[in-house]
Amino acid sequence: MAKRKVIKKSDGREKQNQQGAMAPSQKPGLFFLAASVLVAAVYVAPLAAEVSSFVSRHRKAIFLKMDEASLRVNNELDSEVMVSWMSEHCYQCLYQPLGAVPARPGPGKPSWRDFIVSTQHGLTLQVNDSHSQQLCTVPFHFEEHGNYSLWVKNLNNTTDCAVITDADPVNSFIPILVSFLVFAGLAIAFTIVKTILRLDAVKGVIFRLGGSMETERLINSELGSPDRTVDSVTDNILPPPPSPSKRLRSLDTFRGLSLVIMVFVNYGGGRYWFFRHESWNGLTVADLVFPWFVFIMGTSIALSFNSMLRAGSTRYSLLWKVVWRSVQLFVIGVIIINPNYCQGPLSWGSLRIPGVLQRLAWSYLVVACLDLLVARGRLDTLSMDAWWSRGYDILLYWPAWLCVLLLEVMWLCFTFLLPVPGCPTGYLGPGGIGDMGLYSNCTGGAAGFIDRLLLGRSHIYQTPSSRVIYATQVPYDPEGVLGSINSIVMAFLGLQAGKIILHYRDLHSSIISRFLTWGLMLGIISAILTKCSRDEGFIPVNKNLWSLSYVTTLACLAFVLLSVVYYTVDVKKWWSGAPFYYPGMNSILVYVGHEVFEEYFPFHWRMTNSQSHAEHLTQNLVATSIWVFISFVLYRKRIFWKI
Repeated sequence: MAKRKVIKKSDGREKQNQQGAMAPSQKPGLFFLAASVLVAAVYVAPLAAEVSSFVSRHRKAIFLKMDEASLRVNNELDSEVMVSWMSEHCYQCLYQPLGAVPARPGPGKPSWRDFIVSTQHGLTLQVNDSHSQQLCTVPFHFEEHGNYSLWVKNLNNTTDCAVITDADPVNSFIPILVSFLVFAGLAIAFTIVKTILRLDAVKGVIFRLGGSMETERLINSELGSPDRTVDSVTDNILPPPPSPSKRLRSLDTFRGLSLVIMVFVNYGGGRYWFFRHESWNGLTVADLVFPWFVFIMGTSIALSFNSMLRAGSTRYSLLWKVVWRSVQLFVIGVIIINPNYCQGPLSWGSLRIPGVLQRLAWSYLVVACLDLLVARGRLDTLSMDAWWSRGYDILLYWPAWLCVLLLEVMWLCFTFLLPVPGCPTGYLGPGGIGDMGLYSNCTGGAAGFIDRLLLGRSHIYQTPSSRVIYATQVPYDPEGVLGSINSIVMAFLGLQAGKIILHYRDLHSSIISRFLTWGLMLGIISAILTKCSRDEGFIPVNKNLWSLSYVTTLACLAFVLLSVVYYTVDVKKWWSGAPFYYPGMNSILVYVGHEVFEEYFPFHWRMTNSQSHAEHLTQNLVATSIWVFISFVLYRKRIFWKI
């Protein structure tokens, strides 16, 4: 017998400002670990596959895709009703029509009609009569592949609406749980094995069996001996220091963590909505990683330039290297961001210009040039007796700070003061059906206008994430021109983290306290700018705009996360940084490679059921794990792609 869960909402009139949008639906040990991960992901995760997506036997069979549910609307009124919907993630949106349900044919004989609804976010259903008068509204969060009924009845001369659960939905999050348990189990097993290998008795057995050299090779494996010191290797963006120096593993671990998540979400993230970019305001997992990558790039700039200046490099030679690397990054980015690079000549008429590597190139160029203006090769000659010595990491570089502040003022002026034809000045919305549909062609306000003016409509991103919820029709590029200013600010805050490390070298408590202090200050700024809300703040957190609050929020999280990674990896040495350390050492190669080979086996294959979260998650985890393994092999062979 079907489970009956009832949600009721009687008639009433509400201002139509609720949210809405519908989805259209180191050595041998590591080798065996990686192989186990791949095997487990292929054979274990599919066990959590969703059940069949057909409705119950009481209804005509309807095939449901991912993130969809079946809704039958039963009308017991003597007049036709119109059912509309909107999503809780759509701010001040228009209701969108779901469909009309005819009047009942007679007493006790309700008319009905089947619909498919989205399950990604909660929806508000609105029922109107034939004269567009609101009869009732029902907020409800449908769940994947569930069967539901909406009953519209007349009780005591009032319209009553109730949602009933006819058949239970599937739990689409089970594949995530299974995958987590698999990877956690493998990590625990590997830790246990490594601990056993460190026991004196086991060392003695291995020594007798394999000899002393083999013993050292096994015990001090690259998989993560916590007290192992790694020789300096060239960073993937920055020039190598000319003389060997101790390299902070935490920085490469932080970069690698960001990169691995980036690869996973770019491959699809199992097609879960929270592993995709937010449609407009707000944050998902996918929105975290790119700013963190920009942040840690700034940190690397500070450490690398300090090392090279101490070694005798001239600022002019470093400037030339910065410019050349920026050009290379930009060109590579243009090539891989356009989908026809391996299918024939690109079309100049539709060539997309902005992109991730292009944004990195621009941010790197500006921040590196600013640091070259103020960077000091020797910091040990500074007196720490002055009352202002605690502010050395800021005060010594005040010209660079002044430039960054001026850039931010420029962003604020363009964003809030630039007149945009047909749009309100200072508009930060998505356009489309947002803001009651009044500014449908104003997506991104000044940011979108500048991109379309400077680059042209055909040279920017044609399918922005705002289409998913807000049904926008205007091209908009999240890596556009105006947002590049705030990516510079993000990289400069990362540069500040590098200055803290340089000025407080080996004073771990001071470094961590400064990181946390910066995190606290940036968090307070974010709270003020956003009013601790998603949509109601002065400047909402928005990845598409790279808004100021987005930068301060992500920089706050970056400082906190970096302090944790620095403490566990470089201070206490509880963790070697594996496996994220390896892709962090070869980040440009991994990023470019995952983009170029995205559609090739073994990173992609034909699925048995393309509407299964479990199969998508399996494929995406396997592809990401392969890149982690490739980066480990390259690390062992000392192969690093530098540009």
